[in-house]
Amino acid sequence: MNEPESRSTHDAESDPRNESIKIYVNGRIVPRAEAMVSVYDSGFLLGDGVWEGIRLYRGRWAFIDEHLQRLFEAARAIDLDIGMDAAAIRAALDDTAAANGMTDHVHARLMVTRGAKTRPFQDPRLSRGGPTVVIIMEHSTPDAAVAGRGVRLHTVPIHRGLPLTQDPKLNSHSKLNCVLAGIHAQKAGADEALMLDPHGFVNTTNSCNFFIVRRGEVWTSTGDYCMNGITRAKVIDLCRDNGIAVFERNFSLVDAYGAEEAFLTGTFGAQTPVAVIDGRDLPRVPGPVTVRIRELYKALVERDIG
Repeated sequence: MNEPESRSTHDAESDPRNESIKIYVNGRIVPRAEAMVSVYDSGFLLGDGVWEGIRLYRGRWAFIDEHLQRLFEAARAIDLDIGMDAAAIRAALDDTAAANGMTDHVHARLMVTRGAKTRPFQDPRLSRGGPTVVIIMEHSTPDAAVAGRGVRLHTVPIHRGLPLTQDPKLNSHSKLNCVLAGIHAQKAGADEALMLDPHGFVNTTNSCNFFIVRRGEVWTSTGDYCMNGITRAKVIDLCRDNGIAVFERNFSLVDAYGAEEAFLTGTFGAQTPVAVIDGRDLPRVPGPVTVRIRELYKALVERDIG
């Protein structure tokens, strides 16, 4: 018997142009092969940094103000001085896109770390040379097959933790728990991990926010123990503005198993349908509510980019 084809919410159409992209590194835009940071960099050594994923459509960055606001809030939260203001960051994004001749179906990963350390130890005072800022920008069109067939989720024992350890709402470079969750799900034959919160309620996946649809109502977690994604917020607002009942609430795996539809949200894939949860096939993939939200979101992006 053939194993089901593995797929991910971040699967993209193959694009050979990505082999020759140029990357922004601390004010310089260099060929991919020359884009390097120090092995003493705090991001490499410790995962000490914050990041954003941003989409470029027809030469315009979607929801750019929200992304930059979240980046600067996260940097302040970890006492990291980016060394650039929002206008300078935006100019760096535009310059990198121009250097690559990119205008549409582009994904940028904007990363800021505390910078290179004088010695390879944890003390943040050892980062004395200023931050490291990197922008990796790729031609990136989400795989249409994933958007049509959906992904398979497997519930894992690795939880999104309490904020008194590391607040899961922080978009930090420290993603080991999410990586381990993804490995656990893949070993079980699924595509992505469904993660619970510390109280056992359904929370998020290892890479995206999670929604279910029950009797026409859209449910997602309270947001207390997961990254409060910008796409997540846009979907909630779209539902409220368009007569779709939506609830941020605690719900269990039993509720998820009984859903008619489920989908994931994220900057890259927007809304990705879920086909299977813990071996249980969902009846509608993608379902009518998911399809409607996709259409509403696409129209919202069009309005935002003008």
